[in-house]
Amino acid sequence: MTQDNTSLLWQTKVAGRLHDPAEKALVLLRDPAGHENGTSRALSRLLGLHELTADTVDADGDDALAHTLFPDGIQKTMYRHVQHADWWAAAADRPQWPMETISVQTAKGEKSLRIAPWAQVRWTSKPELKHPLTGECYDMGKHGGLSDTDFGDIKDRSFDHHTALLSALHKQGDEQHDWRKILLTLWRFAPELSEENDNGRLGALWKLLPADTRIPEHSIWDHLDLTSAFAGGFAADPDGQVALLTIALGPVQPFIAASRKMEDLWAGSHLLARLSWEAMRVVCEQFGPDAVLFPRLRGVPQVDLWLREQGVPSTLFQNCDWNRGSTDSNPLFAAALPNRFVAVVPASAAATLATAIETHVRDWLQQLGQKTLERLLDAAGLEVHPDQYCHQQMREQLAGFPEFHWAAVPFSLIGVSSKERQTGLDTTQLSAAMQPFFGTAKGQACGFLNTEAWKLLQEELTLSESSGKTSTFFAPNPGVLYPAVHDLAERALAATKALRTFKQAPQHGWRCTLSGESEWLTIDAAELRIPAAQRKDTMWNRIARKNSAWVKDGEYLGALSAIKRLWPSLFAREISQALGKDIGRFVVSTHTMALAQQLDNWLQQGGMKASGLDDLQRRYQSSLGAVALPRGIVRKHQSVNPAALRDASQLPALLDLAYELESEQEASQIRQVVQQTIANAAGNSRKLEAYYSLLLMDGDRMGAWLAGGDGTADDSYAISYRDSFHSQVQRGFDEHAARQPRIQAYGAQKRALSPSRHLAISGALNDFSLTVVRHVVEQEHLGRLIYAGGDDVFAMLPVADVLSAMQRLRHAYSGTDPEHEGGRDPRGLTLSKGFAYLNGQLMRMMGSRATASCGAVIAHHEAPLAAVRRELAAAEQRAKNEGGRDAFSITVIKRSGGALRLTAKWGEPMHVLCKLRDFFQDDNVSRRAAYNTLEWLNAQELPVPEGDGAMLNSLLGYQLDRQASGEIRHQAPELARRLTALTLQKNAAQRIDWLRNFISVAEFLAREVRSNGAGDEA
Repeated sequence: MTQDNTSLLWQTKVAGRLHDPAEKALVLLRDPAGHENGTSRALSRLLGLHELTADTVDADGDDALAHTLFPDGIQKTMYRHVQHADWWAAAADRPQWPMETISVQTAKGEKSLRIAPWAQVRWTSKPELKHPLTGECYDMGKHGGLSDTDFGDIKDRSFDHHTALLSALHKQGDEQHDWRKILLTLWRFAPELSEENDNGRLGALWKLLPADTRIPEHSIWDHLDLTSAFAGGFAADPDGQVALLTIALGPVQPFIAASRKMEDLWAGSHLLARLSWEAMRVVCEQFGPDAVLFPRLRGVPQVDLWLREQGVPSTLFQNCDWNRGSTDSNPLFAAALPNRFVAVVPASAAATLATAIETHVRDWLQQLGQKTLERLLDAAGLEVHPDQYCHQQMREQLAGFPEFHWAAVPFSLIGVSSKERQTGLDTTQLSAAMQPFFGTAKGQACGFLNTEAWKLLQEELTLSESSGKTSTFFAPNPGVLYPAVHDLAERALAATKALRTFKQAPQHGWRCTLSGESEWLTIDAAELRIPAAQRKDTMWNRIARKNSAWVKDGEYLGALSAIKRLWPSLFAREISQALGKDIGRFVVSTHTMALAQQLDNWLQQGGMKASGLDDLQRRYQSSLGAVALPRGIVRKHQSVNPAALRDASQLPALLDLAYELESEQEASQIRQVVQQTIANAAGNSRKLEAYYSLLLMDGDRMGAWLAGGDGTADDSYAISYRDSFHSQVQRGFDEHAARQPRIQAYGAQKRALSPSRHLAISGALNDFSLTVVRHVVEQEHLGRLIYAGGDDVFAMLPVADVLSAMQRLRHAYSGTDPEHEGGRDPRGLTLSKGFAYLNGQLMRMMGSRATASCGAVIAHHEAPLAAVRRELAAAEQRAKNEGGRDAFSITVIKRSGGALRLTAKWGEPMHVLCKLRDFFQDDNVSRRAAYNTLEWLNAQELPVPEGDGAMLNSLLGYQLDRQASGEIRHQAPELARRLTALTLQKNAAQRIDWLRNFISVAEFLAREVRSNGAGDEA
């Protein structure tokens, strides 16, 4: 595009973003001037968008928008782009409404303008938010009234908020309008309102203010984003046409799974997320971040960093968490982006853009490979020469990575006439393009075009009033066919994956010890023929002696493995330079995590040292460093007892040192002193905990949620049109629809897929992964988040925290918490009706109908990580397959050999498991309670429980009761009854084994300490 066209693109996008005021829902039906005369008009004047030119639409134009948004005129082409973008965005996201004919005196006569009275909502009087995935109603009236807020004050606050953003641009030297910077600044910060006198009401609600008060299930920001995306696409295309571009990178799981330690797992997921951002970055730089419909990019730390580089005022980012953190708890270290995205782009640019994205991603990775080599050669004490064999290896092994797939579908497949708001749509070309992917006959409707929703939407619906008037209820435009265009793009993308070509470069020498797929990097090709035991002075041997954090002795890495291993250091350096301060990269070891609960207890008791600890710290001072502790421990104790906290960070380091000492006598002394120190908190000679847990959670049927309403997914993944209406509108709709079957059928029909649905899902997953997950894992518990991206969570926790964290994450994913429904949670995070409230921020989660499955593994800290990770993946798959989704599966890998596996649904099984664990853990319950019960269940002659399970109930109650004393005994009958009920739900052949595993897992979790001492059954 020429410079003039580029300027027109960004100016058009700004106009699209300002066509509706942010405060629309708060002033509608209250402001006599109408919502159009609010912030949008004032800001448009401020930016000079109202100026008349020779080619403008004047105040006497033929559309009401010209009288309100730009009363003094606007460039005609820009106006039409914004006008059509608004229509398409509205049609894609929501239905139109009955319009009554009223007299409006214009140059060309009367026009039909007014919404039917029954479909009007004064939202401030009844502020409701509807969850777009469930239809649940969240009553904002319970969180502070809005009706008593003066609409004039709201308009002033909105205007002041927006002008403050523009003023920040002016203060940094932008004297002339830089439309690109204005667009980026408004996109990022206009949805964030933070005022000292807000009292948490308007600021918490601002991000979720509805675009349409009659359908309060998508925000005004969703509508403005989509309008800006369409308008920019129209403006950048010679023919004013747009397309949906879908891009996917891979592979995901194989790349992440090739890991030997925790840092490898983090690096794999984070590097893939970074590659995804580099792909999206090309779209953002050319057409703006609002062009990306999925995932939602607003608030993603890596995107924020890019925005600052693009000239968005740095002062606006001062309160962002990523701009304040100085360790790897900084959100920039979170893997927050999926490996695929959907964008609205100019139709003529789609193919060129896809090629540019692929080229950029591959070039970026090649540059990263060269940086990695430079760091490796420097660490090995070797000079960098371009003719070294490792440079050729790096280029060849990175060629073709990542896998890149794309598909684009233009909206021009939809035929329209010049008067698109009054006529139907021609879907002949679109239907023909869809047929090969659905396997239907020529001329046969398929996909969304064959749904009841489209059969109702493809023609105008009319509503007959009791007065005899007839008004238009719905008039379609191309935006309403977003579900069909999106589905076609997804199927075309799947087809490209099936047809992929793969070229493997020849690998002649010894392979990478981490992945086993490619040669390990070397400066001399002859070294690749030397067996491992005979290698003396390779690059990797040298690095292992100088920097064991990068590579251990005996490790020889290929290109991708080397990049993964160095990525934490490279990224930490990049972020340190960007933020102007050192960002430390720490990883909590499995050993430290195993001890987390004991260290926390020790600190809570004052952090008293055992005799001999000071001497050990002095003796090994030169080789003893502090290890990273879980954030929860640091946060709780850093201001209370910083000296003891430093000692706590050295206790695991001493134990690690003991494993490396050649003298068993010295090692034994260290272990004894550390054990005695920790025992001070418990008042006994308790052993050191040796087990930790890994947790892997994944949302169920995410593809179906993203496709809900496209005509191909189960109806349970979409709500009806009526369910999306405001409760006041539902009553009026029911009254009118009762007399007209077609209107009634329309209300009952499942809502069509929409961009706002994708934005809602993406926004929910962003808030869940970036904010809520970290709070649950690292603040409510003593865990460490490895990665959280979208619906995926991978975390490390102390064994004592694993059940609580699993259940809490499951509740948070849906935004529901039965234990605190309707009330505030004392832990700070409140979940209700699909929403989460944390630190004054109201966030939409996935809703009560969305489910997630979770796998957990409990393992000894010395167990090989690769094996533990395989067990974790298997546990998650058992939850989805054996558990039938919405389930959890726990694996206990015993140090003494063997494993326990338990798979069950959330809800009652998890509650009973926690109750039984607590029962076994009580001081008044003997460990024989579990052992005797298991011994009895292991008897070969035990009959399979049948009927009401009275015998099983009685015998379980007896075994639990006889080994307990005091008040805890009263819990035995109830536990036996609930255990019996759960057991009887299983197939007869599985009942005894399942019950045995259930009790065994509960008993293992109940052990105060799981150590590896002599004779210990762990």
